Amino acid sequence: MKARACIRLITYPDELVNGEAIYVSSNSLPIKASHFEPAGHSFHDVALKLRGYFEEENVADDNEKLPKDKEHEYMQSSDSYSSKGKKKSGDGANQQDHYALLGLGHLRYLATEEQIRKSYRETALKHHPDKQAALLLGEETEAAKQAKKDEIENHFKAIQEAYEVLIDPVRRRIYDSTDEFDDEIPTDCSPQDFFKVFGPAFMRNGRWSVIQPIPSLGDDNTSLKDVDAFYDFWYGFKSWREFPHADEFDLEQAESRDHKRWMERQNAKLSEKARKEEHARIRSLVDNAYKRDPRVLRRKETLKAEKQKKKEAKFMAKKQQEEEAARVAEENRRKKEEEDKQAAEAASQQKKVKEKEKKLLRKERTRLRTLSTAVVSERLLNLSKDDVESICMALDTLQLRNLCDNMEGKEGHNQAELLKEALSLDHSEKDHVVKISQQNGTVKPNGNVPKPKSTPEKKEKPWGKEEIELLRKGIVKYPKGTSRRWEVISEYIGTGRSVEEILKATKTVLLQKPDSSKAFDSFLEKRKPAVSISSPLTTREEVEGVPLTSMPTEPNGVSSSPAQTEGVSSKPSQDAEKVEPAASSSSDQDVWSAVQETALVQALKTFPKETNQRWERVAAAVPGKTVNQCKKQFTLLKEKFRNKKK
Repeated sequence: MKARACIRLITYPDELVNGEAIYVSSNSLPIKASHFEPAGHSFHDVALKLRGYFEEENVADDNEKLPKDKEHEYMQSSDSYSSKGKKKSGDGANQQDHYALLGLGHLRYLATEEQIRKSYRETALKHHPDKQAALLLGEETEAAKQAKKDEIENHFKAIQEAYEVLIDPVRRRIYDSTDEFDDEIPTDCSPQDFFKVFGPAFMRNGRWSVIQPIPSLGDDNTSLKDVDAFYDFWYGFKSWREFPHADEFDLEQAESRDHKRWMERQNAKLSEKARKEEHARIRSLVDNAYKRDPRVLRRKETLKAEKQKKKEAKFMAKKQQEEEAARVAEENRRKKEEEDKQAAEAASQQKKVKEKEKKLLRKERTRLRTLSTAVVSERLLNLSKDDVESICMALDTLQLRNLCDNMEGKEGHNQAELLKEALSLDHSEKDHVVKISQQNGTVKPNGNVPKPKSTPEKKEKPWGKEEIELLRKGIVKYPKGTSRRWEVISEYIGTGRSVEEILKATKTVLLQKPDSSKAFDSFLEKRKPAVSISSPLTTREEVEGVPLTSMPTEPNGVSSSPAQTEGVSSKPSQDAEKVEPAASSSSDQDVWSAVQETALVQALKTFPKETNQRWERVAAAVPGKTVNQCKKQFTLLKEKFRNKKK
C-alpha cells in the first residue's frame, strides 16, 4: 500500500510488527458536531444526567413509571432531537456493488429492466444455498461448515437485496446517484482540443438528464442553429440525480410524529444544499464550454466585425453628409458673396452715374441761371428769379442743355421768350398730370392721394346661454387630441359658428366669471314652475270685501297683499283694518304642504347663510309664504331633526 499525503502515518513499537510502518486509512466521515443547545425540558434532562440522577439506559423504564398526572406530562422540544436522532447505518466501504453481484458491472446504469431480471435469475440459480450444498462437504469441522453456510446464505441474501434495489425505479435512482462518478469539470483547453475535452464531459454528465437522449456537442462544422439548441438545453438542464447524505436521518427510527417531521426538515435541508451545488457544477461546465467554443467565438467575431462595419458605414455616411452640407454651404456663401459683390459694383456704378448726372444737372442749371441774369434783372416778360428756379427744377439735363444752347446765340427779349415758353410748358405738363389723376380717381384736386375707404367690419353675433353651455359640453366631450376638434365642436353646437369664433369664445366668453348679482335671477329662470297647492290659502274668501282672486299680482307671480292694493293710507286707518278675519286666517297660513316644505328645503340649500337678503329670496322661492313663516317653519324643522337624533 502506497503512502499518500492525505493519510496520517501511524507507527507502532518494534515488538508489534517487526518495526515496519503501518498505514491506516478510513473512508468514514467525522462525527458532525451539534450546534444546538438544550432548552426547556431538554435542559432539565441534561442537568439530571450531569448530576447522575438520570441515566440514559433507564429512560424507557422511567417513562413507564412516570405518573399520568397532567402536571408531569410534557413534550420534548425539537432541539433534543439532534442528540437523540438515530441516523442511518453508514454505507461507506460496506456498501455492496449491486451491479457486480448480478454480473452487470460492464453496463451499470445503462442496464435495462429486462437485463436485470435475466441476470438475477441466472445468478440466483447459480448461488442458491441448495446448489452450494456440495461446498459444505469440503469442510472438516462443524464450525467451518457453519461459517461456510453463513457465507453462502449471506451472499445469496446480497443478491436478493441487489435485485430488490435495482428493480425498484426509486431505489435504483438513489443507488445510481451514489454510484462512482467523475464530477470533474474541465476548466481550460486549447481551441483544437475543445471537442476532445468537453465532449466526454457533457456525455458523462448527460446521464443525469431527465430528457433523453441529450443533444451532442457536435464538431467544428455543426450549424449555429444546432449549437444554440445544444447550449439552450444545457442552460435549462433538469437533473434527476438524488443526493443522499451520510448525515441523513432514518425516518423509520423516529420516536414520534414530531420527531419524524423534524427529521424530514433536516433531510430536506441537506438535499437542497446538494442540489444547489450540483446546479452550480453543471452551470460552470456549460459556462466554461460556451466561453471556449470556437464556433461561438467565430460568431462573436463575425457579429463584432459586422457591428464595426455598420458603425464605420454610419460614420462615413454621416461624414459624407456633413461634407456635402459644408460644400453646399460654401457654395451658397461664395454665390452670395459674388451676388453681393456684383450688387455692390452695380450700386457703385449707378451711384457714379447719378453723381455724374447730378453734376451735369447742376452745371446746366448754373448755366441757365447765368444766361437768364440779364432777363431777370430787366424783368422782361415779367420773369422773376423764382420762375427761373422753377424752370431749373422742372427740366432735366437734356432739356436744360437744349434751352441753354438756344439762349446763347440770342439777345435779351428772345431769351425771355424762350424762358416764358419753357415756363408755360412746365405749367401745362403739371395741369395734364393733375387732370389724368383726377380722371383715375387717385389724386384729389389739391394733389393729395385719397385714403381708401375702410371696409365695414363684420359684426360678431353675440353668444347666447344655450350656445355657451353647448360649447362647454363640446369641449369636455371632444378633448385635446381629437381629429379636427374645433370643426367637430362647431358641428356639435349647430348654430353655424366658425372655428375662429369658437377659438375666440374659449378665450373670452368661457373665462368670464358669472355675475353674483344676477344669481337669484338665474335661479328664478331655471326654477321649475310651482305646482298649484290645494290648501285653505287658495280657497280663502274675501278679506275686507276684496276677493282673493281679484288681488293684483306682481311681475314675479307673487300676489300682493290687500294693504298693497289699497295703497299707503294714514296710520289710524291701517290700524282699523286689522279685523278678526285676518286673525283667523293666520292659523290657516301656518299649514305647510309637502310641496312647500320641499321648496323651503331646496331654497335653504340654494341660498346659504352668507347670501345677501337670504330670507327674502327664500320666501320668494316658496309659494304662498312670507319671511316670518319661512323662519318659523325652519325653526320647527330644526327642532324636529334634533328630536329624531335623540
